[in-house]
Amino acid sequence: MRTRLVLLSARLLDPGTGAFLPETALAVSDDGRIAALGDDREIRALAGPDTTVVDLAGAVVTPGLVDGHVHPVSGAELTHGLDLSYCADLDDVREALAREVRTLDRGAWLFGWGLDPNVFGDRPVGVAPFDSVLDGVPAFLLLFDAHSALASRRALELAGVDGPRTFDQASAEVVCDAEGRPTGLLQEDAACELVERVAPRPTREESRGRLAAALRSMAAAGLTGGHAMDANGDSLALYGELDAAGELPLRLRVAPWCQPGTDADGVRALIAQQGTGGALWRVAGVKLFMDGTIDNGTAWLERPDCHGESTHAFWPDPAAYTRVVGELHRAGVPTATHAIGDAAVRHALDSVEKARTAGGSAVRHRVEHIETVPDDTLRRFAELGVLASMQPTHCCDFTRADHTDNWSRRLGEERASRAWRCRDLVDSGATVLLGSDWPIAPFPPLGVLAGARHRRPSRDLGRLPHGPEQALTALQALRGMTTAPAYAAGEEHEAGRLALGFRADLTVLAADPLATPATELPDVPVRLTTVDGRVTFRASDL
Repeated sequence: MRTRLVLLSARLLDPGTGAFLPETALAVSDDGRIAALGDDREIRALAGPDTTVVDLAGAVVTPGLVDGHVHPVSGAELTHGLDLSYCADLDDVREALAREVRTLDRGAWLFGWGLDPNVFGDRPVGVAPFDSVLDGVPAFLLLFDAHSALASRRALELAGVDGPRTFDQASAEVVCDAEGRPTGLLQEDAACELVERVAPRPTREESRGRLAAALRSMAAAGLTGGHAMDANGDSLALYGELDAAGELPLRLRVAPWCQPGTDADGVRALIAQQGTGGALWRVAGVKLFMDGTIDNGTAWLERPDCHGESTHAFWPDPAAYTRVVGELHRAGVPTATHAIGDAAVRHALDSVEKARTAGGSAVRHRVEHIETVPDDTLRRFAELGVLASMQPTHCCDFTRADHTDNWSRRLGEERASRAWRCRDLVDSGATVLLGSDWPIAPFPPLGVLAGARHRRPSRDLGRLPHGPEQALTALQALRGMTTAPAYAAGEEHEAGRLALGFRADLTVLAADPLATPATELPDVPVRLTTVDGRVTFRASDL
């Protein structure tokens, strides 16, 4: 078999042991697998006239870094607008909006994303502080959690939203004042769609171009794969087009959504969709929601938050969710459940336990986010074989060690002290995989690995860490983006390690990620990224 790629003068890092392999070079065969490990001389001899040969000059090769929870298509679309994530207060937001308004044509929409509810301080979250800058301007501003948005007065008018609505999603709400007038705050997907459907949409070519650019940036940041947690709209068709054109630089595992109200035919359709895809992407699993978010009061908590909110599930009938999980389990389909609050996490685990009791235990279900849970919940992940999918940079950048942030204040001291219990879950025997949830947080994987270790705000690393006892070791973090996502996908026999016969999805770094201080890790240069032994990113001087 021909040799596709040869890497020489490398330090080959095994996340299984945390040690470097004795070999200094590897060869990849034409089927995209690691075919040989050895010294430079013997591996160089395997190169043919068409082989890509790269001398890494001592750079570190790890199994390809995989984002365990990412939204490529919606992220590419949402981040095309005005970035509000760096606004620290209302004045910052007003200034950013005013600058953007000045660039708009008359009647054009303003789209923003990443708005942090902490900018409102003790004021209610609503569009009123921005009325003067958005007078007559249709605007849709997504809050950082992507579960809520602010719509300007003109946008609400165009959408015909002039009062409360009812939705199948129990947490969805058009928030209104005491007189029944919308405040501009839209909670959850169903409410946001009221305005989104009257806003201009990008063309298919624009969407494809934005997605391709986002994926190229991910490859340049060292990602070789992602577990994509949606398949909305044209997502699957766009993946298929890029894959067929040889323009898909990441290996994607896609989980379409199952929303409240999905009937038996809908569940059967999700089951039938499993395994479809192309060379570098496939549908695998189903994404469900058990609650919303703590920041906007739509999580499901065992006790209400400080505003008396976050008291119920996303599914109006949680038992219906349990039945769907059971049906998917019987069909061998893994589920990934968004569960942020303690009650939501408990119900998701209860549902998996009930499904397993009814028969079969080989399906690897997972829970996404797990932002606050009590002690008695931790051990159940390992007992039930449920994977814990977590995004530590959310803790770093959206909460504070002194608990003065919106998330912590809503929960109160006891529950805020149980924030993102990554280390406790690892220590309890659970498999913890890490991700960004982009566009909620930045996708560069070295930043995710760093955040899991230092738990400090990325914009001010001098601040105290939030829950330093929950920090992962460097090796635990690396496993969270290598061996853990491989296991979650049922691919531990062919991915996540540097071994003969394993996929040549590789990330090459200028320094050892296990020896680099956590606060310096995001600045380590990515030298090379490969998927199936094909180069998806290469530093200009390599």
